[in-house]
Amino acid sequence: MIQIAQRMQKLSPNFFATLTIQIQSMQNAGLDIIRLDQGSPDLPPAPPIIAELDRSAASPDAHGYQPHRGTKKMRAAWAEMYRREYSVELDPEVEVIPLLGSKEGIFHLITAFIDPGDVVLIPDPGYMTYTHGTIIAGGEPYYFSLRPERNYLPDLREIPRDVLKKAKMLWLNYPNNPTAASATLGFFSEAVAFAREHNLLLCHDAAYGQVTFYGKNSPSLLQVPGAKEVAVEFNTLSKSHNMPGWRVGVAAGNALAVNTLFHLKSTADSGHFQPIQDAAILALTGDQSWLKDRNEVYRERRDVVLHGLEKIGLKAKVPEASIYVWSPVPKGYSSMDFVMAVLEKAQVSFTPGIIFGPGGEGYVRISLTAPKDRMAEAMQRLAERL
Repeated sequence: MIQIAQRMQKLSPNFFATLTIQIQSMQNAGLDIIRLDQGSPDLPPAPPIIAELDRSAASPDAHGYQPHRGTKKMRAAWAEMYRREYSVELDPEVEVIPLLGSKEGIFHLITAFIDPGDVVLIPDPGYMTYTHGTIIAGGEPYYFSLRPERNYLPDLREIPRDVLKKAKMLWLNYPNNPTAASATLGFFSEAVAFAREHNLLLCHDAAYGQVTFYGKNSPSLLQVPGAKEVAVEFNTLSKSHNMPGWRVGVAAGNALAVNTLFHLKSTADSGHFQPIQDAAILALTGDQSWLKDRNEVYRERRDVVLHGLEKIGLKAKVPEASIYVWSPVPKGYSSMDFVMAVLEKAQVSFTPGIIFGPGGEGYVRISLTAPKDRMAEAMQRLAERL
């Protein structure tokens, strides 16, 4: 009999895959489902980005293999973005590696650095890939708490010293998924000092850094003086430029981490399609003014959700960034029970907080990824049917 590896048996089923099957069944029965569960932007990139993809794809010599590190122009474009938005200087030759989406890079970096028995410090609640990558690498997840009374910023000093002795990697993610919390540069400075003190590779997932509601990007961890000595930051065009399906991300910062990741990736995948690189370069270096209007769309959707939640007696903290609202569930419900009740009674789909870890129990994540009128309809359904 064919047997799968034991490590695969430790992976929990993908919640969204299971949910999609259930939603498709409901849709086949004629029900109109409003999906506010997955964090996939519904808006398109700016027209010049798409036009550049078309132009490049029409070239007869654009269809071959590309360098594993991406083109020099691609790496330079990421470095330019960091210089423009954060005043961070990066050497595109050794401190930048393009990714096939930041999720892939997160997973592969864990594989590249974690040996069986190594501890990886992971936020709870937190993005599931940090845990899945650790399990596949044979590492041991240790979860530190993100609590509402601390605005979902961890107290890293609470991590036991015996855990820190075995720890090799620390993950942070701000603006945060799923809580939509933001971090300050002061907090990042403390995290860099903590990583240096305990000889940790500090990894920051900054996927939502340019989706903000008050006209200023969230800070980059790499803005902290000396951060590149201990840290690598992941970024992506998926959220910043409405390009989730294009799979364009980056790992930037510590040269050892970047080049170790490159060494692994060069055995696991090949570079981006040339036209995608050309369009990504334009996205990173071209006119950025359209992002202000895009962020205003998200802000309007956010306010619709917050108002709708208040009408049914739920008070969510107002997020300053990201594409999510993190809402408590009504008394008497678990997060999964509430999600299933909303889906069955209102035909609206949220994400239960429990899938992000025990610290997510009692909350649901609501994605701002549907048109404003559909979000208003979703909130109206909640008010009428629950």
